[in-house]
Amino acid sequence: MKDESVILVDEHDKELGIMEKQEAHLKGLLHRAFSVLIFNNNEQLLLQQRSKNKYHSAGLWTNTCCSHPRPGEAVIEAAHRRLKEEMGFDCKLIFKQKFIYKTAFENGLTEHELDYVYTGIYNKVPLFNTNEVAAYKWMEIDDVMKDLVLHPTCYTAWFKIIMNKLSSYNN
Repeated sequence: MKDESVILVDEHDKELGIMEKQEAHLKGLLHRAFSVLIFNNNEQLLLQQRSKNKYHSAGLWTNTCCSHPRPGEAVIEAAHRRLKEEMGFDCKLIFKQKFIYKTAFENGLTEHELDYVYTGIYNKVPLFNTNEVAAYKWMEIDDVMKDLVLHPTCYTAWFKIIMNKLSSYNN
């Protein structure tokens, strides 16, 4: 997380400035982020288990890829960059929607993000970055929804929100 900055925004996505990522999370300031959901031709969702080394939500299951755009970087460009860095592939991405959420973590950090959601299709085996991702799996949406109810503490806060909005994505 060192030397990374995020783009601070207001609730209308107007840029307010740049701040070091750790400081923005300590202060709980609203900033741009993105989440990518990759499906295969069998309509299964590619989930990743976050690395145990992550600064929050370590070891939890989540969407295929997520992060923050860098200053001066378009959100879609950042989504492609991080998909390659985290999962080892790239594909066409389609913007679906954006939403704001705020979640405090036990370590004193707060995610307060304006999260852009993108979907894509990929059918090969990902070559994930073990510094970012502990594991991956393809799951049927119905199975994900059931598991979210049975084991909610196994998933990231933003992923639960995204899954509740999934019907509006019409992949």
